[in-house]
Amino acid sequence: MLGGSRRRIGVGLFLAVAAGAIWLGARHPVPAPVNVGVVTFGGPAEVADAGPGAQSPSGLFEQDEGQATSFRVPSGAPSELSCEEARSVVSQVREMLAYRPAPIRAAAFADAVIDWLDPHGLWSAAPDSPVATAIERHGRELLRELEHEHGDCAAAREVGRGLERWVHDLQSEFEAKRQAMTGAEMSIDTAVFEPIADGASPSPKASTFAVLLGERVGAGERLLGTSGATFARAAREHFFPDLNADAWSRVLLAAGVRAYVPLVDPHGGWAPLEEEASIYEFDLDSHPRASLWEKIGRTALGARIESGALPPMRDGDAVLALGGVRTAGLAMEQLQQLAIVVAASHRPTEAIVLRQGDATPQALKLDPEASTETGGGEEMHVGLPAERIPYGDGSIVVVTIREVRDDLGEQLAHTIVRERAQSSPPVGIVLDLRGNGGGSTDGAIHALSAFLPNAPLFPMKRQDGSLEMERAPEPPPSERFEGPVATFVDGNTASAAEMISGALTAYRRGPSVGRPTYGKGCAQEYSDDDARAGVLRLTTLLYALPDGSAVQRVGLTPTLRFPFALLPDEDPSGESEAKLAGSPPTWRGPDVRNRQMVARFEAAKLMTWPSHGGHVGPCKDPDVCRALHVLGGGPPRISAASKPAAR
Repeated sequence: MLGGSRRRIGVGLFLAVAAGAIWLGARHPVPAPVNVGVVTFGGPAEVADAGPGAQSPSGLFEQDEGQATSFRVPSGAPSELSCEEARSVVSQVREMLAYRPAPIRAAAFADAVIDWLDPHGLWSAAPDSPVATAIERHGRELLRELEHEHGDCAAAREVGRGLERWVHDLQSEFEAKRQAMTGAEMSIDTAVFEPIADGASPSPKASTFAVLLGERVGAGERLLGTSGATFARAAREHFFPDLNADAWSRVLLAAGVRAYVPLVDPHGGWAPLEEEASIYEFDLDSHPRASLWEKIGRTALGARIESGALPPMRDGDAVLALGGVRTAGLAMEQLQQLAIVVAASHRPTEAIVLRQGDATPQALKLDPEASTETGGGEEMHVGLPAERIPYGDGSIVVVTIREVRDDLGEQLAHTIVRERAQSSPPVGIVLDLRGNGGGSTDGAIHALSAFLPNAPLFPMKRQDGSLEMERAPEPPPSERFEGPVATFVDGNTASAAEMISGALTAYRRGPSVGRPTYGKGCAQEYSDDDARAGVLRLTTLLYALPDGSAVQRVGLTPTLRFPFALLPDEDPSGESEAKLAGSPPTWRGPDVRNRQMVARFEAAKLMTWPSHGGHVGPCKDPDVCRALHVLGGGPPRISAASKPAAR
């Protein structure tokens, strides 16, 4: 472990910028605007008094383990890196990776820069943008400027000059249309509530989009009355920043770094401080908190809540400002970060919203802490979903684990205690890890402690060859299970879930049943970048199973093959780590197992489950009964009494 930090190893991310926070992701992260932790946020501000791009004081995020992350309140300005700063981040990336990355194709780099540069579909991603052509033409030079420590980034400055001219021309078209609007041309609902493009492909022409923005912003400005000008000014400055060529070259270099990292590390990413929340997911935290909303879409003058509004806001509200920050023209990543800061604040914060059919903005006092408390103080989960299934002369428990949260060990312990308290203790426990993309290393290790107390577990290797190792804690006897255990796995079982299943089989503690797994055997570490301008997520470690077996690009071969049907939300594409472009290499580690423990489990013949004598079920899912027949040494048939699965 690094400094006592937590590690994440699955589809979820973990909010920890301090050195040592690690996550092993099975899929590319999808940002979700949810609140975790506690942020001290600046109090209500008068929107009319704040200048364009005004920024409230940044907050302080306090983690469960006493670490803290400073979250910056977004200003709406595009992120910038100097030539020296961009090179320092790229150098840091190459030094920290657990492997030597393959060379990047200049064309792929140019395409990624075009996408990352443009949060609106105006500057470079639009089909009529000359900036895209310039980036493609200079792609090889831009890449060389980032990877080498000499030169003054002349190619970036050349593209910056083109950006200055192009955005200035678009701003002129926008302003001409905005000034021409009287407010009679469209309704307030169209001007303020209608969604706009977010740079998605195919993008409209930038000139067309600039005029459309001018129409809506100009009409909304007139219809909103005296408060309209401040929102219109924010839209102009965020959509069409008034930057010189040097500043635009720095914006380009920041986009270059953001494009570079995922190309050398498909599980990695870099985000500037004003958008750092975009590389985290928080739903695997032990204590998830409320969010300002579940889903939001951008409009010309703000953002419209589509679902999950935190009261007193409502679904359908157009949010024009939060805590003094006007939302018009904010990138989605910045909207997300702003929502996190406000949702986690101690003190009430002001939101300026507009409701459909009403041309007068309302000032709402948001108190996320009070809203969260009204939901009750009970734990969200006590134990895990489990099904008792008749098996032979007794019964077994199938525990469904769809993600590896930080508190999985605690929840599994609750489940074991609960099931033991029944009149008939279970003959065995099956951990159903189908569709489980992973999650928290701590969660996986603590879950394994119920079956492998104090066992040496996973060797991990860095680029310099140094090794680290994880060990399971030793829980009290009441939270252990010494009987038969098995796991169900499939092609979407990944990372932390592969750790759980793989460790049990490596120690000869219990078999796995199902299909070969995803093959995610590498770890991502979060750290501040050397430029102090953003946060990095990088693959810094490769891990192996306790017996040294490789997981990365290989996956687990189940002890007993069984063709599980796809789950309702399962990815049917058959993707795997081995098919992921640029994924880290395979690594086989040393055997770190406790030999006495292995010998004890082998002597107990725990890899062979007790026979069911043909008596299994009924099961809610017919596949579960079929798999249990195989597990107990029988054919993959289903009990006649079994019920069809609820799909």
